[in-house]
Amino acid sequence: MAFPAAQFHDLKGRGVLITGGGSGIGAVLVEGFARQGARVAFIDIAEADSLALVARLAPVVDHAPIFIQADLRDIAAIKSAVDQAADAIGSLSVLINNAARDDRQPLEDVTEASWDESQAVNLRHVFFACQAAAPHMQRAGGGSIINFSSIAFMLNMGEIPAYATAKAGIVGLTKSLAGKLGPDNIRVNAVLPGMVVTERQKKLWVSDAAIAGMIEKQCLKHMLIADDMVGPCLYLASDCSARMTAQAMIIDGGIF
Repeated sequence: MAFPAAQFHDLKGRGVLITGGGSGIGAVLVEGFARQGARVAFIDIAEADSLALVARLAPVVDHAPIFIQADLRDIAAIKSAVDQAADAIGSLSVLINNAARDDRQPLEDVTEASWDESQAVNLRHVFFACQAAAPHMQRAGGGSIINFSSIAFMLNMGEIPAYATAKAGIVGLTKSLAGKLGPDNIRVNAVLPGMVVTERQKKLWVSDAAIAGMIEKQCLKHMLIADDMVGPCLYLASDCSARMTAQAMIIDGGIF
């Protein structure tokens, strides 16, 4: 990973929880915050990838990340995992709701079950993780919640109706929670990535032609990778953005 040159000294020792931290963008965020000296815990369902990440980072960071296995579709498991994370890292000041799954399913194939599954995987857990984290942040005197949305819901992509709905919902949820939690000095912002090319994306959905087509639409002619999400999240988590809340930060190379 190409780490941001900037050092956010206020993040050193700060308690950070990241959902979906075992692979993809989440794993890069875990590493990015750990290398800033933060105390990082992350939730994931995949044990092997998560344990491998902890083993790789433990020798090179001040505080080895703590892996908590949980299925974010299980609301009770979310609440338990957030409490466990806060206890393990001492306090909770930053929550990054990163976990998601961008399954493709055309209109005619959507069922009640597949719709509910998509909302559970992409939207519902975001609210309940925020709900569980809020008391810990209140006790800490404030905090920063960063919710991952996507520009996908603005692209009129016909094959992702349920996913697009969830990602649009995250923006609305972010603004509502910002209004509720602001008096407690808890900031809530959303990050909207563009086409971030991960190994999973290349394996399942994204062709070289699709990548080239997206880059052509971007002002900045560079393929977006997971590393590109680290700097913006460090900024939103740090005191540098102390008066920023209820905002949707687009990181797409300049499509919107």
